[in-house]
Amino acid sequence: MRTALVIGTGLIGTSAALALSQRGVTVHLADHDPEQARTAAALGAGTDEAPDGPVDLAIIAAPPAHVAAVLADAMRRGVARGYLDVASVKGGPRRDLEALGLDLSAYIGTHPMSGREKSGPLAATGDLFEGRPWVLTPTRDTDTEVLNLALELVSHCRAVPVVMDADAHDRAVALVSHMPHLMSSMVAARLEGAEEAAVRLCGQGVRDVTRIAASDPRMWIDILSANPGPVADLLTDVAADLEETVRALRALQSSDEDKRLEGVSGIEDVLRRGNAGQVRVPGKHGTAPRVYDVVSVLIDDQPGQLARIFADADRAGVNIEDVRIEHATGQQAGLVQLMVEPKAAPVLTAALRERGWAIRQ
Repeated sequence: MRTALVIGTGLIGTSAALALSQRGVTVHLADHDPEQARTAAALGAGTDEAPDGPVDLAIIAAPPAHVAAVLADAMRRGVARGYLDVASVKGGPRRDLEALGLDLSAYIGTHPMSGREKSGPLAATGDLFEGRPWVLTPTRDTDTEVLNLALELVSHCRAVPVVMDADAHDRAVALVSHMPHLMSSMVAARLEGAEEAAVRLCGQGVRDVTRIAASDPRMWIDILSANPGPVADLLTDVAADLEETVRALRALQSSDEDKRLEGVSGIEDVLRRGNAGQVRVPGKHGTAPRVYDVVSVLIDDQPGQLARIFADADRAGVNIEDVRIEHATGQQAGLVQLMVEPKAAPVLTAALRERGWAIRQ
């Protein structure tokens, strides 16, 4: 691939353009808002000048509801040898294109499974997709050349290609992305009218659950409008679980011992099923999840503290597998949780104590 045209210079489109530009591909940028395309160009994602002729690959980075129209226009104008989109749903756009009577041999639907809570070209980064799955949904009609162009794009972005059926993809993202986002928003909505004294007690658990609720509502309306059925099916199941959980909690209030036992059983059931589901979430680098020991270190909120901890861990010969930070309420301090292999935990604890760090047991 020598040339590409990115149509839609938001977070995903600009990030893909940055990755391609950094690897020597000549990238042309287009957007319904010319100012946004100029911003992406100023960031080094390419040029906002139109190509002289057909490019190798056109990347459509429009909202799902607009993918078919934008793709149809690009294909009728013959702007590229191959076409793909990066929308978060795949079945609907393809059916829309089929309804328009277009030859889809030069098209493949794709979805990079990466993003941020922020949107727009200023939030873009050339390494956004690195190490992340990038779903490809070819059909029997897809030209081999187009599939190879898509694989080359994925390679340039240092993502991991995953081939799926389009409708299976839509059911999967409803489960792992769209439904969780709505659940996060519903939990965060409980905080809107809560008393300030209660909100100030928020810890890392609430931050983890509500983090993705900070995303742009307009973007999510586009996404959910393109995949409403599978998401609604999942929420129906969640609603049934909620109803049973509420019933169990009410039973715990009863003075009748048998009802209380029923309540305990109901709560235990949902918690155990939660445990069983959580262990299926892929671990580091997409491998099977592993159990790590946690070494908790108290730190001041000052420049260089994390760098010092990592340097001291390196001197001790310990690899930090993961890290979390919990900030203390009302204090310029925090708790850094270092996840390490179980056999490395005592080594790291001793080394950090020797270097003056306060270890929380």
